[in-house]
Amino acid sequence: MSKLEVDYTELADIPLSSVSDYFALLKPRVMYLVVFTSLVGIFLAPGKISPFIFFTSLFSIALGSGAAGAFNMWYERDIDAKMSRTRNRPVPLGIISENNALCFAIICAILSLMILFLSTNIVATLLLLLAMAIYVLIYTIYLKRKSTQNIVIGGASGALPPLIGWACVTGRVDLEPFILFLIIFFWTPPHFWALSIKKIDEYKLANIPMLPNVKGIEYTKLNILIYAGILFIITLFPYFLGYSNFFYFAIALLLGFRFIYMSARLYMTDDENYAMKLFGFSILYLFCLFSSLLIAKVLSI
Repeated sequence: MSKLEVDYTELADIPLSSVSDYFALLKPRVMYLVVFTSLVGIFLAPGKISPFIFFTSLFSIALGSGAAGAFNMWYERDIDAKMSRTRNRPVPLGIISENNALCFAIICAILSLMILFLSTNIVATLLLLLAMAIYVLIYTIYLKRKSTQNIVIGGASGALPPLIGWACVTGRVDLEPFILFLIIFFWTPPHFWALSIKKIDEYKLANIPMLPNVKGIEYTKLNILIYAGILFIITLFPYFLGYSNFFYFAIALLLGFRFIYMSARLYMTDDENYAMKLFGFSILYLFCLFSSLLIAKVLSI
């Protein structure tokens, strides 16, 4: 075979990336939650924005979240290859090269900040930058491989979208969206700790210091219960501070009691599979809680 000829049998073995593969780099499941909580922040904020600013704001926040997710996948490619939950991601599979993943993350980050700044204001842009910095620098690079508090501190990144959405409308940060920040901040640890109980062997294999494989499962269950109690109290703040009505209060009570009940049951049972039930409910919990804020706002108009 001459130098100019191509061995197509070898090329056939090289995986080809597609739009869906790059979309997977953005961690769409996380991105959907970010968009939803940002939307709640926008909707609850006093004032109005045009439909164009509304959609560009959500697009920018989603793109910024995706950029942080793509950087996370690039940096943790060695860890992802060891875990069943993540080994089929594009970078560990070799579908997207390491350099392409990093370049994609950087481009998305720059575009998200530029679009948000040009369409809204500097406060919202700085909050988005802060969220990305916490996720990339503090959580991914520094904490995840070193501390059991990785999820606790790193969770601040995922808790910022309601503040960003609020700032897109108002250009400032107020107490009401900060309470939403606290709700997500205290929801994040029990949510991920429940998953880590089920995936404890994989985290051990990947040498990630999650709470169950460092402090033990019983200690983790106790912390889940404690955080569930703190979360329950914080979710009542919007009602008692006059930010929402009785409809929200009733939903928060029902969801909070259920979360505490399931957390207590997890603490008392030896069935570690129950942790996945709590993990699944925690997702529904946050969606229903924030949806009730939207519905309460509509009912009060």
